[in-house]
Amino acid sequence: MPSKKGAHGGNMVSPVIATVAVETVLLVLKLAFLVLLYLFIWRIVRTASRDLRLPQDTIMLAPGAGGVPVSSRIELGRLVVQKSPSLDDGLTFEVDSRALTIGRGGQNDIVLDGDEFASARHARVEPRRDGIWVHDSGSTNGTFVNGQRIDRPRRLTSGDILRVGETDLRYET
Repeated sequence: MPSKKGAHGGNMVSPVIATVAVETVLLVLKLAFLVLLYLFIWRIVRTASRDLRLPQDTIMLAPGAGGVPVSSRIELGRLVVQKSPSLDDGLTFEVDSRALTIGRGGQNDIVLDGDEFASARHARVEPRRDGIWVHDSGSTNGTFVNGQRIDRPRRLTSGDILRVGETDLRYET
């Protein structure tokens, strides 16, 4: 079959073949878009389900408390320095209704500026309805409770030894 020549002598592509090629490209683009859309939705669902599994912080009001949260009226315990290169032994930090941050940085509630093994933002001690919890804030050397490194929030009980860097703090109620 002879080929069709254009005005300049070159081979012309049939309009049917060009239409099929464009439709194929559009179909591939549609499929790629759908795959990306489903991946995006999957990531949102996965993140939301992970957030739902984390412990939730709530403030409970006592009946007749006059709008004052119960936790702001109760002393929940204290941290007592056992050993530290930067704090005096026996120094006490009250754990009440607000969280305490521990680390080398000056913005922390408990500043360990002389502790070379503490991170700038090392740990956080947080009161909740069900007790006092300690979180590692992504420190380099880790946070320890009774000699065991914690990798998720852990509830403290009276007598627990919290180790941040080279500083040991005993939790007392």
